[in-house]
Amino acid sequence: MRRSTAITLGAAFLAIAGVASAQDVAIDLQRSTITIHVGKAGLLSAAGHDHTINAPLSSGVIQESPTPHVEFTVETTKMTVKPDPKVDAKTQADIQKDMEEMTLETKRFPEIKFRSSRIEKLTEGQWKVEGDLSLHGVTKPVSLTVKRAGDSYTAHTVLKQTNFGIKPISVGGGMIKVKDEVEIDFTIFPRRA
Repeated sequence: MRRSTAITLGAAFLAIAGVASAQDVAIDLQRSTITIHVGKAGLLSAAGHDHTINAPLSSGVIQESPTPHVEFTVETTKMTVKPDPKVDAKTQADIQKDMEEMTLETKRFPEIKFRSSRIEKLTEGQWKVEGDLSLHGVTKPVSLTVKRAGDSYTAHTVLKQTNFGIKPISVGGGMIKVKDEVEIDFTIFPRRA
């Protein structure tokens, strides 16, 4: 869930690097997306479910010059688990509740933030974005490779929940559990005037 936040941050940083103006450019919150993929593990993992989480951006800007940077915020209470046609409505509601209360602890940690510290152009249309991701009360450095795709910037990364003080949910004595590693995909669009 938090991985989605990290991905969004990286995408925002790349977008900053790719534009060449001297003003802050807002991130297009309607078009930009952060998606977190949560897998299952354990001896009886076949009985568990993989989950896809939407992590909408609540704010963000790209500073294009003189020093490129990007920053963005995700409100944890707005993150949602995509409906799974293989589970009933009650189970779906329980999964959402567990994410909010047990994993993200949204009342204690209402925001996920990313702020770039360095953006380096690798090749035409590709950048290395480094920055700090604040998730679940822990701030850690992250590094992403961001690519330009049309008028957007995309990235993929993998984060470990335990690195941010999050204990992956486990049931049945660990026979079914959520994987520690989550995959995050982001697509960031700068808002054009």
